[in-house]
Amino acid sequence: MFTDSHCHLSMPNLVVQLPAIRAAMAEAQVTRALCICTTLEEFADVHALATAYDNFWATVGVHPDNDDVQEPTLEDLLQRSALPRVVAIGETGLDYYRLGERNVADMEWQRTRFRTHIRAARQVAKPLVIHTRSASDDTIAILREEGEDGSAGSAGGVFHCFTETQAVARAALDLGFYISFSGILTFKTAQDIRDVAAFVPMDRLLIETDSPYLAPMPFRGKTNTPAYVPYVAKQVADIKKLSVEEVAHTTSANFDRLFRGVLS
Repeated sequence: MFTDSHCHLSMPNLVVQLPAIRAAMAEAQVTRALCICTTLEEFADVHALATAYDNFWATVGVHPDNDDVQEPTLEDLLQRSALPRVVAIGETGLDYYRLGERNVADMEWQRTRFRTHIRAARQVAKPLVIHTRSASDDTIAILREEGEDGSAGSAGGVFHCFTETQAVARAALDLGFYISFSGILTFKTAQDIRDVAAFVPMDRLLIETDSPYLAPMPFRGKTNTPAYVPYVAKQVADIKKLSVEEVAHTTSANFDRLFRGVLS
């Protein structure tokens, strides 16, 4: 019924709880989950989850916030993306939130890494999983520069855990991307994000947990798991004035369409 389009189940604190997590997913009617890779070092663990369980899939990518890790080459991404049950490139994008003593010009390594991921995605015709934080202008600009405009040959993908403005959502939609909302949507302080969710068409909307982070209300502050994605669906249903079942069906169908039949 429900699909969690973005979770991090390879993290040690979740791996040890995996039987319980899977049981809770089944009870909550969460039938599928996409396990996200954030470093090349963890890829083998993420991929192992996807190959061990027929309702998990994997991505390959290096998160923009990870700077003390193996830098991915185009060949690294191409080789791993060709493995069974790897359905997307990412998590990738730009993150200028924690600049510290650096400035935006110092983040050219992030922009170069992002371009490498985009080029890999276009080569293998698999979608991108985009992370953007305090960097939306550059994120959109680089996607455009790399030819990601929704036309033939575009990889497309999803802006995950969306926390940007409606203008950014419109720009992402115009480029052919989907928008995914997390448990943040349920937070009392997140009315601006709920307003964006009201704007995003249902045929371009996904739901996720980003577990173990960002547990939805009423579990905020606790460890998040895919079993909590129905709470995100319920919030979307309230915003869109739909049933939870309609949201589950539509977001799952969107997930299938985004990954273009590579869910095997």
